[in-house]
Amino acid sequence: MKYRVDPKSGNELSVLGFGCMRFPRARGSIDIQKTESIILQAIDQGVNYFDTAYIYGASEETLGNILKKNSLREEIYLATKLPLVYIRNSQDFDQIFNKQLERLQTNTIDYYLMHNITSLSQWEKLCNLGVEDWIKAKKAEGSIKQIGFSFHGIRDEFLKTIDAYDWDFCQIQYNYANENFQAGVTGLKRAHEKGMAVIIMEPLLGGKLANGLPKEAVDMLRKANPDLSPAAWALKWLWNQPEVTVVLSGMNGSDQVKENLFIADTSYPFMLSNEENKTLKKANDIFEKYNKIACTGCNYCMPCPKNVNIPSCFAAYNASYSLGRITGMTMYITSSGAMSEDGQSGASLCSKCGKCEAHCPQNIKIRDALVDVRKRMEPFWYRFGTSIARRVLNRKR
Repeated sequence: MKYRVDPKSGNELSVLGFGCMRFPRARGSIDIQKTESIILQAIDQGVNYFDTAYIYGASEETLGNILKKNSLREEIYLATKLPLVYIRNSQDFDQIFNKQLERLQTNTIDYYLMHNITSLSQWEKLCNLGVEDWIKAKKAEGSIKQIGFSFHGIRDEFLKTIDAYDWDFCQIQYNYANENFQAGVTGLKRAHEKGMAVIIMEPLLGGKLANGLPKEAVDMLRKANPDLSPAAWALKWLWNQPEVTVVLSGMNGSDQVKENLFIADTSYPFMLSNEENKTLKKANDIFEKYNKIACTGCNYCMPCPKNVNIPSCFAAYNASYSLGRITGMTMYITSSGAMSEDGQSGASLCSKCGKCEAHCPQNIKIRDALVDVRKRMEPFWYRFGTSIARRVLNRKR
């Protein structure tokens, strides 16, 4: 494992970090046995940065139990986040933080983030509630070591926010398809200049840059280097940049851990040639033609009051352009529950309440996008056809 130094603390952080939002699941719940196996695999191979959050379902409890059971808490740097959407008054700071310590079975959070800041005004509202004094007290007692924030707003707001406080680190969405999106490369370099560690989330854009690229783009990458998978190209693009400290990967299988470890071990700053960077630019140009809805599958929009499976609807819609109409329709029929008597979750169920849009880090106009999904993925024959198919399947049962 390679490591890069956090300038503020001097900590040596593994270039590959473990993102704990997408732990493997079975029957709707986290698969504890499989999750424990891949966490132990990662730590054994040198991964020492683990990122979770209060709102990631049972992620904090799961990670805390595994670290406690295997006596591994002191082997890693632990990161979690304060959910700003739950903060109403100054008492909420301690109430939530203490709950996180309990879940994670620890007395110290190594890297603590203000979760999902989108503008300077958000930070200023926290300051009005006394968050700066609260952070100072937590740092003094040692329960918080490094303080930072994750960001999902526009570049100018990011630049204002990093100048508004003496941050230790930040976490940004960044990949070769998002070089100028949100904080972007400008934000990355500015944070680095200020001596901040920069943690990268969504390096594969919710998996799209690994297994959602159009065939034309995949063929181009393979022709340029048949030994590199699309995921390897995306990760190497990030580690090619010395300003990047840690790249988070939401690994949910042993093979993913193994592949990412190998890519990390063979990557270093300035490794990509000008020609290779041009190849990635061309691949991204192709990708952008087909990526109609910029959803990363983070699930912040869920649950939907009407049971619409929003991320799956968007994934199928995009796939219908990048991978073909038949593939997209197959994904949509499966993910929307169209073949079951109940539990249907297609785009046509949307009541336009707007609850989802208030939580979307990508600022997608979800209600409008679901209209587009319905028009393309639920043609005139859709309801009749799936109804007939359900009857046939039920008879066979």
